[in-house]
Amino acid sequence: MNRMADSAGKPVDTIVFDLGGVLINLNVERCMAAFEALMGEQTMRDVLGMDKRGEGVKSVSIAGKQLMADFERGRIDSDDFIRQVLRYCRPGTTQQQVVDAWMAMLGDLSQERLNIVERLRCEGYRVFLLSNGNDLHFDFIDGKYGLEARFEHLFLSQRMHMAKPEEAIFLEVVQTIAAGWKGEGVYNPHRTLFVDDIETNRRAAEHYVGWQTCASLAQLTDKLNLPATYERPTQVYCSRSRAVYG
Repeated sequence: MNRMADSAGKPVDTIVFDLGGVLINLNVERCMAAFEALMGEQTMRDVLGMDKRGEGVKSVSIAGKQLMADFERGRIDSDDFIRQVLRYCRPGTTQQQVVDAWMAMLGDLSQERLNIVERLRCEGYRVFLLSNGNDLHFDFIDGKYGLEARFEHLFLSQRMHMAKPEEAIFLEVVQTIAAGWKGEGVYNPHRTLFVDDIETNRRAAEHYVGWQTCASLAQLTDKLNLPATYERPTQVYCSRSRAVYG
């Protein structure tokens, strides 16, 4: 297959997707409201680093920054995270209420977005997922939408014990893709398109590993001159696009 070039004429054969904010919508305000009901606004800001004045989860305290960093890098597991948050909640708060508040962050993942991922794979693109996240969120999303089967490999910060925008995670991703490469020739990072809604992550990917970047699925379809929408492909998973990764 001849790989399509982006609008600037640069060839692309590999696409790495972010999850939250790109494929699945996030409702941070709903999550903050749920935690505010459990612990109050100031405690929420101190413990979880959530700020109503920001555009998402922002580290506004040292404690909040450390807790979130530890959780998304797998230094603590979900049970530890829930127990630590529960200590700051109002008396009588249950672990399930903490989980429900945390899960309130997740929005929808439309079939149209899944169709784009599936169609790209069937057209021969190598398709991966690179996400800063946690197993509470990911296990729910995977159970509902079957993400494991839709990508050649999932790079999840909690499993890798590192996170975007750190150099180490991008180098690890590049090394893993290269080791399992079964496309034409050898893996060339400059032919990778990284879709992430956070500018800091995009700049890091460009600087550390030379990936091309864009901020949304709309920019992806425009950059690759693809249709704005896709119907679900008849052959959902194409065997020629699969590779083996350890």
